[in-house]
Amino acid sequence: MSLVSFVKIPNDTVKSIKQSISKSLVLINNNWPKSVKNIVIKPNLCYYWDYSTGQTTDPKFVAALIELIHEEISKNLNISIVESDASAMKCKHALKMLGYEYLAKDYNVGLVNLSEAKADSLRVTAGNHFFNLMIPHIIKNADLKINIPKIKYTMEKIKITCALKNIFGCNPYPKKFQYHSRLEETIVAINKAMKFDLCIIDGNIVSGVQPRRLGLAMASKDPVAIDVAAVKIAGINPRTIKYLKLAIREGLGNANFVPKGEALEYFKARYPKKNIKKRLMGRAYSIIVQTPLAKKIGL
Repeated sequence: MSLVSFVKIPNDTVKSIKQSISKSLVLINNNWPKSVKNIVIKPNLCYYWDYSTGQTTDPKFVAALIELIHEEISKNLNISIVESDASAMKCKHALKMLGYEYLAKDYNVGLVNLSEAKADSLRVTAGNHFFNLMIPHIIKNADLKINIPKIKYTMEKIKITCALKNIFGCNPYPKKFQYHSRLEETIVAINKAMKFDLCIIDGNIVSGVQPRRLGLAMASKDPVAIDVAAVKIAGINPRTIKYLKLAIREGLGNANFVPKGEALEYFKARYPKKNIKKRLMGRAYSIIVQTPLAKKIGL
């Protein structure tokens, strides 16, 4: 079974976050390869929301990881923070608005818009569907690929987003809404095409029914296992998440994991969950707005 670590982040300083990330990696027996030269870091920058909303990865969290990498491996590394354009988000604006341009300058790392990077086509299957995906060279050629996702509720179709869904953002094609009809299969296909070496969850501030400081750093080498753990923290049954079940069938990871560090239940009790009443109201609203009368009156 895969190892998944759970570590408290005492406060919001880079030093404190770095110590928690370091501990989380020790708990999963991570060994930093000394031969690494090119490193890719994929935060969650899905939109222009500030990290305080719990929707995007905190640049302090990424800064803490970069400092740790410099200490454990070398300062003479080619580190790139990558993201791509989306249907309603331009990468260049998000990187500037969310503080990543300052981060890149302070730590001498690169910022790469995958939608503008060189890429090769790859045919990938997931379930019973075929996808022709563009694989950016910078990801394909990286010696170490690190995924830094968030735990957050999302569209009703997939319920929650974390490590596997964050790699959906590595698809350089900007109009990602075109994949939503086959979203579960697309998530799995992209993760098959672009396998990351390490997942470190920024759970310091999370986005549940409202943003809340959870003070959590999680780590695993298995994206499925860490997603299963994250889903449990959010109070959702992993068996109801279709893309997780497909990812397991496609061999991307294990549903069973060995927890290390703090108890999962400690964070689960503090996660800002949706209660049953709000879930039912949300589903009722989604049904109502799809009726002919609702569309006629502009709901």
